[in-house]
Amino acid sequence: MKRTVLISLSFILAAIGAACGSSPANNANSANAGNAAPDTTVTAMSRPENIKEMMKARGEQDSAKPILKIIEPKDHSVISGSEVELKLELSGDLKGYMPGMDEATHTGNHIHVILDNQPYEAYYDITKPFTLKNVSDGPHTIRVFPSRPWHESYKNEGAFQMVSFTVKNGGADTSKPTTTADGNTMANASPEAKEADSGGKVDPKKPLLTYSRPKGEYKGADAENIMLDFWISNTDLTPAGRVVGVDPCPCHVKYWVDGKEMGQLNRWDPIWLNGLAPGKHTIKLELQDRNGKVIENGGYNSTTREITVTK
Repeated sequence: MKRTVLISLSFILAAIGAACGSSPANNANSANAGNAAPDTTVTAMSRPENIKEMMKARGEQDSAKPILKIIEPKDHSVISGSEVELKLELSGDLKGYMPGMDEATHTGNHIHVILDNQPYEAYYDITKPFTLKNVSDGPHTIRVFPSRPWHESYKNEGAFQMVSFTVKNGGADTSKPTTTADGNTMANASPEAKEADSGGKVDPKKPLLTYSRPKGEYKGADAENIMLDFWISNTDLTPAGRVVGVDPCPCHVKYWVDGKEMGQLNRWDPIWLNGLAPGKHTIKLELQDRNGKVIENGGYNSTTREITVTK
């Protein structure tokens, strides 16, 4: 069995410089929106041994190529009402992959559902519609992609889907959040925040970063190694990567922990963050061009999430 390798910040930055042919900027941003102080001991690591063991136990499922199709809502549709039903069709080379929750462990394969640029909610039973309640008037997007029990996304062609729609005269109570049928929050109650995260200006043909993990609260053993994962559309992260509508050039995902620049990712693979102290932390991801500038697409290509670590 291969030994898990801890990658120090200096190693990450050195490797980036070698891959890109130049030394990357390493100007740390001192901003810290969480309660925990910026932690210089945080490192990035490759796939932990416990994840490798889970992959082995699942057999060939991890080599599946699930394909999703959004049946409802229709792309560019207008919905009269604040309740929106999401219906999906799953196909492809599944190799046994099927969403469903194990009642004993409350884990299992699932679909990540993202309304606008809010944190995702897990969708386990695709035989039933996924209902969003109290959706505010205006333009919105829904993004979906299949995930493993530990929330690592499948990254094959056809796995990611997005639709845009508009709610008109829906009558939503903007003082309350948008929720699922089970009451889980899909979007917070602030009209300003909803407006900032709405999907009216997102171009589905341009490079798009979809933030997936980390999310929420991490306790006990789950707080030891915290996965960072995302979806990339209409581009890739190789040195010869293409950026639609821009001169051919590399692009990359840069990430920050508690406002501190940690490095950039030139491969579309998850990493695991190790060493996060108890408390609140912010994680920021940006899709950038070769000059370190955000590739603009509706504001979605620069996303910050707050997580809580409890040990």
